[in-house]
Amino acid sequence: MGSSSTLGIALVLTVGYALLELLSGLWFGSLALLSDAGHMFSDAVALGLAWFAAWLSQRPAGLRHSFGLARAEVVAGFVNGLSMLLVVILIVVEAIRRLLAPSPVEGLGVLIVAFVGLLLNLAVAFMISRGERNLNTRAALLHVMSDVLGSVVALVAGAVIYFTGWMSIDPILSLVIALLILGSTLHLLREALHVLMEGVPSAIRLEEVGHALARLPGVQSVHDLHVWNISSGRVALSAHLELSSLDRWPQVLGEARTLLLERFGIEHVTLQPELAGTQRQPPTAVVKLFTRR
Repeated sequence: MGSSSTLGIALVLTVGYALLELLSGLWFGSLALLSDAGHMFSDAVALGLAWFAAWLSQRPAGLRHSFGLARAEVVAGFVNGLSMLLVVILIVVEAIRRLLAPSPVEGLGVLIVAFVGLLLNLAVAFMISRGERNLNTRAALLHVMSDVLGSVVALVAGAVIYFTGWMSIDPILSLVIALLILGSTLHLLREALHVLMEGVPSAIRLEEVGHALARLPGVQSVHDLHVWNISSGRVALSAHLELSSLDRWPQVLGEARTLLLERFGIEHVTLQPELAGTQRQPPTAVVKLFTRR
């Protein structure tokens, strides 16, 4: 099943349960349920955005978008990360308010609803985790996993309130879940922003790629080397190769493409040959030069 279909099913399940949890939270007076319902509604928006981005990324390249729209998934992941920050802030504010002015909570009702929510969230998380993995689906999975944790918190809160009557456990556990979500969200945002800023993929060392190309037979040096993500999982490279003789260029090109694909997983490659000693680089440009070593 493709990521688009998986996200569509997850969206329907999430919206349905979010409505049930919202009504239950209002009826039983539980912040844990209400915060989890807030998660679910934010997840519904996140999953809807992720589903749309997954569909959009499959559209073919055109005259205005020569790489296609694959980066829509990265943008969706970044937007979803920002929305999670908003959810965390809202939970913290409400939890502090509940700590200062505790409200009565119906423990048994919370316990039952939270258990059902936990099962549904686990099912949705399992579906998404089994599908295609990219920044978009990881962002959607982060939303869903936050709801898994939220359901666990609501479950524990309901049990504690039902057996002990301690109402403060509800906002205290809500604060704990907010802090857990915050760490994962910041990591996701940092990774998505790195892709959007066309940074070198974390699994690739630019120096290693440059020196590997420079060691190919016939290559004297490598400069203007750039490696970036077109989208999550799709890496592109461009570089200028100085050759001792342009006659060997077809062989060098084939060897370079094979090296980059097999060793670094880089499939989209643009290489420009130059005869050694003829390079004329503008004085204002900053060029990183890689040579044999």
